[in-house]
Amino acid sequence: MTGSSFQKSNRPKIQWSNPSNLQVLFEDNHLIVVNKRPGDIVQGDKTGDVPLSEVVKEYLKIKYDKPGNVFLGVVHRLDRPTSGIVVFAKTSKALPRLNALFSQGKTKKTYWAMVKGVPKKTSDTLTHWLVRNPKQNKSYANTKEVAHSKKAILGYNVLQTLDNYSLLEIDLKTGRQHQIRAQLAAIDCHIKGDLKYGAERSNPNGSIHLHARSLEFEHPVKKEPLKFIAVPPKDSLWKLVS
Repeated sequence: MTGSSFQKSNRPKIQWSNPSNLQVLFEDNHLIVVNKRPGDIVQGDKTGDVPLSEVVKEYLKIKYDKPGNVFLGVVHRLDRPTSGIVVFAKTSKALPRLNALFSQGKTKKTYWAMVKGVPKKTSDTLTHWLVRNPKQNKSYANTKEVAHSKKAILGYNVLQTLDNYSLLEIDLKTGRQHQIRAQLAAIDCHIKGDLKYGAERSNPNGSIHLHARSLEFEHPVKKEPLKFIAVPPKDSLWKLVS
């Protein structure tokens, strides 16, 4: 394995060889929904680390005693240091339909973020224009439209305040790279552990306190409304609010 920005020494100790470690929130014939741990990569990348998609395939292969390859479609992704809900397609019929739901904004995504201090407003809608820097793997938030920028919108509410941090519930309106991380940093609400976007220090396990809390969409085949809720990781700070 090669190195990555999520340093090996900081990664959570994950027993990839045992797919039973997966926290499966929902499964039927067409899709499977899991609660991703910080440190998981959803899909394979240049690090060569085992991705969550392969772990889910192994889980399905063992559960159903399937010989050969198992079909699994990656529908969307979460940043490696974040946690929360990830959806995979189990059939070629469901995959393009799920892709369309996500690309057309027909999903409702709610995140939790633990940020330093308290925002100036307890509730607000943030609008920025993000510019992506591929070399840095980072997005920059601008208050006005600039060249090569994409509009990014989110709403937030302060759910709880602690001694040094606030818990924000975020309603994601658009899906840009590192959108929540960049937009919150732009209003001086840095996510705990997120060094890339201005946090004072990293978390011991390399995670950041950003969690995909809930997800709602219509079943791609049955056309029934679905809603999933994922508990955040078990650490001393999340335990104070979950």
